Parts: sequence; C-alpha cells; structure tokens
Amino acid sequence: MVAVARLARDQPEGALEAAGEAVERDPDGEWGHRLASLALERLGRDSEAVVAAQDAVRLAPGSWAARLRLGSALRRLPGRWRDSWAEAQQAVRFAPEQPDPHVLIGDLALLRGDHEQAAVAYRAALRRDDDHTAGRINLGLTFLRWDRSRDHHDPTWTVDPRDTGRARRALEVWTRQVRVLLAISLTAVVVLAFWYDLHDQARIGGAAVLVLVLAATVRQARRITVWRYVPGMLARDLWLSVAVSVALLVIAAYVAALATLPPWSLAGEVVPLVAAGSAPTLVQWEDLLGGFWAGLFGLVLFNGVAVLLLRVFAEAWRGRPVRALAEFTVTPPERVGLRNTGVTLWIVTVRLWFLVAVPALLPLVAAERRAALAAVCVPVAMLYVLDRGGLRPRIRAVLRADRWLAVALVFLFLSCAALVVAGAVPTLGLAPWIGERAWWSVVGALLVVVLAFTARATRAWWRGSAGPWRASLILCEGCGPRLPGEVSPSVVLGPEVRRAFTYSRSVVLSYTDAGGPRTLAVGAVTSVSRSGELRLIAAEEAWAAAERDPRVAVFVADPIERRFWAEVRGIAMPDAAEDVLRVTPKHVVVGEYPGRHEARTSPRRP
Repeated sequence: MVAVARLARDQPEGALEAAGEAVERDPDGEWGHRLASLALERLGRDSEAVVAAQDAVRLAPGSWAARLRLGSALRRLPGRWRDSWAEAQQAVRFAPEQPDPHVLIGDLALLRGDHEQAAVAYRAALRRDDDHTAGRINLGLTFLRWDRSRDHHDPTWTVDPRDTGRARRALEVWTRQVRVLLAISLTAVVVLAFWYDLHDQARIGGAAVLVLVLAATVRQARRITVWRYVPGMLARDLWLSVAVSVALLVIAAYVAALATLPPWSLAGEVVPLVAAGSAPTLVQWEDLLGGFWAGLFGLVLFNGVAVLLLRVFAEAWRGRPVRALAEFTVTPPERVGLRNTGVTLWIVTVRLWFLVAVPALLPLVAAERRAALAAVCVPVAMLYVLDRGGLRPRIRAVLRADRWLAVALVFLFLSCAALVVAGAVPTLGLAPWIGERAWWSVVGALLVVVLAFTARATRAWWRGSAGPWRASLILCEGCGPRLPGEVSPSVVLGPEVRRAFTYSRSVVLSYTDAGGPRTLAVGAVTSVSRSGELRLIAAEEAWAAAERDPRVAVFVADPIERRFWAEVRGIAMPDAAEDVLRVTPKHVVVGEYPGRHEARTSPRRP
C-alpha cells in the first residue's frame, strides 16, 4: 500500500523501495512484483521492469493485472511489440470488463498507425469506464490521425529503432544536401551562361557538380546499415518518401536543364536593354527562358518551398480536430489534455486562415462574393468549433496560456471584418480608397497571423517546449488522477476459504462450454499457493473449455464448518507440466447455508 501511495504521488524511487520490501516479505506475492515493475518503468529501467513483470506472470499466470503490466513493459523494448500485443490480448481475454486492457490494445494499435482499430479499442474501454482519461485523450488522437515521431519505424520490426533512426537521418541529410547543392549550382550556371555568355564552361562546371552529388550519396549510403528496411520506412513515412522522391526528381531536372541549356545571352542582341543599363522586362525573361526550361529551373530552385507549402496544407486539413477537441475537453484539466488542446486549436487556426486567405487572394471571384463567403464561413466555423469542441468552459484558460494563439484568432476575425468591408464598398457606393485600404488591411491581418505562428514556433524551438505543430501531440500514458489497472491488489483468500479447499472433497467447477454453462465435480484440489492460486485435477473437457474461455468458478463447502461455503471466480490456465488446472482468483464470494430455525421461518410455497 505504501508503494501504491508513492506511485500515486509520482515518487518512483520510494515506490520501488517499498515494493522491494514487500517482495522480500512475501516472495510468492505477485502484487509486489507488479508494483516494482511499474516503478522501474517510470525510472526508465525498462529491461528490469520486464523482468519484474515476468516474475509476476510466473507467480499468477491467470492474473489480468500481471498480463497488463507485462504488456505495458514489453512495448518499450525494441522488437517486442508482438509479445506486448499477445499479453494485451490475454489481459482482455481474462478481464473483458476492465477498461485498461482495451486502452493498452488501442495504444499498441496507435503506435503502428492503425487509427481505426485503436478507436475501436478506446471506445470499448470508454463503454466500461466513461471517465477514463487516457482512453478519452487517445481517442481524440485517432480523430487527428496522429502519428508518433518515429512513424518511419514499424514496432513489429526486430531491428533497433536507433538503427532505423540513423538511416532516416542519413536519407534526410542526403536529400537536403542534393537539393541545396544543385540549386546553387544551377543558379551559377545561369549566371555564367546568360550573363557572361560562357555556355560551354557553365555546362562543364555544372556537370562537375554531379561528382559532388555522387560523393554525398556514397557518404550517406555508408551510414545506412539497414537497407532491407528502407522500403518499409519509405512506405510508412510519407514525408520522408516525398523528400527522397523530390531529390531524385531534382537530379533528373538538373541533368535535363544542363542538356537543354539555351544558347541565349543577356549581353547580346536578345536583350539589348541590358547593355544600355536597364533591367529586362518580365516578357523578355519569359521569352528568354522558355516554358520547358523555366519549369526545370523552377523545380530545381523552389522545390523546398513547394514541399513546405504542401506539407503545411496537408497537415492542417488532415483529421477531424473538432471531434478531437470534444474528447480532450471532456476529461478533467491536466497537462497532457491541455497540451493537446492547444496544439489542436493551432490546427483549427491554420484552417481558418485558409478560409480567409483563399477568398481574399482569389482573383477569379468577384469582390462581393468573396466578402460574402468570408462573412459566412469564418464566423460560423468559429462558433461551430467553440460549441461542438466543448471549448466554452476552457477557452479562456487555453488563450491565457498561449497569448500568440489569442493574437492569431483576433487578427483572423479582423481580417474577416476587413474583407467584408472591402466587398461592400462597390455595393454601397463608397469611396474607392476605402476599399483599397480594406484590402490592404486583409493582407496585413493575414500576415500578422503568419507572424504569430512563426513567433510561437520560434519560442517553442528556443525553449524546447511544445510547438504549434502536430509533432507536439503526445500519447496519454497513465495520465489523469486514475491509477493504472496494474496496481490493483491481488485477491486474497481468507483462512476459512483455504481450509475449505484443503479439507473438502466436494468441490464443483463451473465453466462455459460450447453448449452453454456446465458444472462438474473436481477430482481433487492438490494445493492452494500462498498467493491464493488453486491447483485442481479436472477432466479433459474442463481443460478444453478453459482454453476456449478461461473464466471459471470453483464452489466448495467446508466439511468442518458445514454451513460455510465459498465461491472463487477466476481464470483457469492448464499446466501440462504438472497436469493440473491453475485457477487465479479474481473475485471471492463467501456465505453460510441457512440453519433449521431460518428454514422454519421461511414461507412455504404451495
């Protein structure tokens, strides 16, 4: 109990000391091993936590709490995801009425990016406990289509995540070096060929840069030791795959640009204004470069900006943040929930920014229609998020904690109002300068929102804290006031129950068969362990039924105190080595038969 209290106060060192003393006093008690495993896990000693959890499972193989503890500890070791999944499935099989095994199933599915299966597991947990904080918060992450930071690594792989992490960094460095090097090189080629009329020298120098690209490729390839996992990494990590694909495309575009380098010159007859001291016009530049070569040049130089804009747009419009907010705000205020709420509100803010920017900057739509579209969409979207996201009781606290978010929302509203004014100027017959200033106000307000996001991101980067991006979303593991299910105490058999099972020869086993509930007499109770585990000699059909559904009940009547009876409901595990059926208690019910005087006072039925 001291260990549990210290774990509740987040004192893992003291909890480990108390749990160690409990194990020393009662080596056969699995509860102390479970508590020691949880304390070791919170101290970051994952391997030792697994050993302690395995000791708990060895002492009580039918304990759902021991299986849950072992599954939670195994998921932190590289290559043990399948073992963790098997233990979590056993915990659900032993105690389907408990929410924590379902939450562990959801966490394991979420770590692999299986959002649908994770949502099913979290909903199953919330049906059993509607106030489960971890289940609520992690269910919200499934609506956001959350991926962990190491989404390139499949937890089922036996390779060390650090090896795949080094491979990912090598691929990222290679793509960055290639794209930057080729962009600088092609810019120099353009200057030498078109400005100084050195086409041959520029083409030779540009071709020589490909040797540096080859050297960078060989250098980064030598750092990758897990090549057989690289295709799987690219399949799991979308943006890593995009970066590698863009790098290969840039190399091809660079080679094509060198091969099709136009024989033009800014110093010759093509652009005579340059010799006179004036800059070439936009039309002359378009005529100079041509459509195809201009496309190659733009791909090599501006691919990074294009990928960045694509990623911002895709990350902003991925998932259902309003549904996620509804889950985050249901739970009591705590650190993980508030952090995820703030990040989700930034995602909503970016979406609202697009709703204002697209009508404001789209030249094909009339001003009145743009104003009407912004006047309807943005305020309605804000009210919808505030109401359906459950933010009314928490919006002040969230905005007070993140001032830059408040600034961004205020200027979004101002940009919407300015857009309405700009659109109403032609309709109301106002002065044209009012409309022009309103349009500039829209652009300025949108720019302030971008600056607020940049300032918030810069502060987070400088402090090393959570930023306004998806990577700051975190999984809830043991958060909230509720203690995890693996700290629940073991079921203790009292001396009367132990005596009844030791001396009685009238023991009945109840189990579920294919045809329904069945009961049969137990041949003998060979022993009752110090931890309360029953070891029964039962028929083969009981063994087969226990393998299908391990939940059983054992009934016994005390031969000494004849009015006393007990029923132990637990989990039956066949032990082929000792040829017994091991029953781990989950619940114990005791009672007494009615006496003769109680039978006389009872009403007699006709």
